[in-house]
Amino acid sequence: MDAPHETALELLARKLNLHHRLSPEDRQAILDLPHKIRRLEAQSYILREGDRPERCAVLLQGYSFRHKVTGDGSRQILAINVPGEALDFQNLFLEEADHNIQMLVRGVVAEIPREAIEQLVLEHSEVGRAILITTLVEASIFREWVVNIGQRGSRSRIAHLLCEFAYRLTAQQLAADGIFELPMTQEQLADATGLTAVHVNRVLQALQREGLIERDRRMIRFPSWERLSEVADFNPRYLHSLDLETLPHIYQSSDA
Repeated sequence: MDAPHETALELLARKLNLHHRLSPEDRQAILDLPHKIRRLEAQSYILREGDRPERCAVLLQGYSFRHKVTGDGSRQILAINVPGEALDFQNLFLEEADHNIQMLVRGVVAEIPREAIEQLVLEHSEVGRAILITTLVEASIFREWVVNIGQRGSRSRIAHLLCEFAYRLTAQQLAADGIFELPMTQEQLADATGLTAVHVNRVLQALQREGLIERDRRMIRFPSWERLSEVADFNPRYLHSLDLETLPHIYQSSDA
């Protein structure tokens, strides 16, 4: 997606509106933010632990991930970001980043000066509220990931990650007809779920044999959302979207 300058932040406005309704004036203020477009290769760092966050990057194309590295070099992936998400709201009022943000695949970001975001929040309180709610939702997703790694079995862990990823893409209108691209290698899936790459491969093959997923290279489809979400113990409540009722039926849980 080569986002034109005047519409480059459209996905961000849509993302914020998922959690808090914005007026046309507030939406326009988001679209008018000064920004610089950057194209990044896979594995490029957007932010490193210890950096001072001076810009807020908005993901326009591709996918990125948050991670931390332990003293022995082990990596834990903490979150996956999809297009439209701001990558630095968590660092907006902090002086030092406490984790890394890196591209999963080649992509495009819009970099907004930190001062411009701070001014936007001061002048448009409803946008500030939307940013706060979005950050709280990110914390909710972190909590769900902790539960996923700490309490669910390997089969449910992988299934839950797939359900969440598909649901978030659908909310951003980025998954057509229930088919989406999974941009992660098996090693990256392992780092996100606390498993080994070999174990991840076995789980994916088992889910496919059971008819819970269909794979064509990196493209994935769910033949039965109900069955997969039951295996995953997935309920989208923790995503706190205002637009759950507008999402395709395939991504609706029975008690959403």
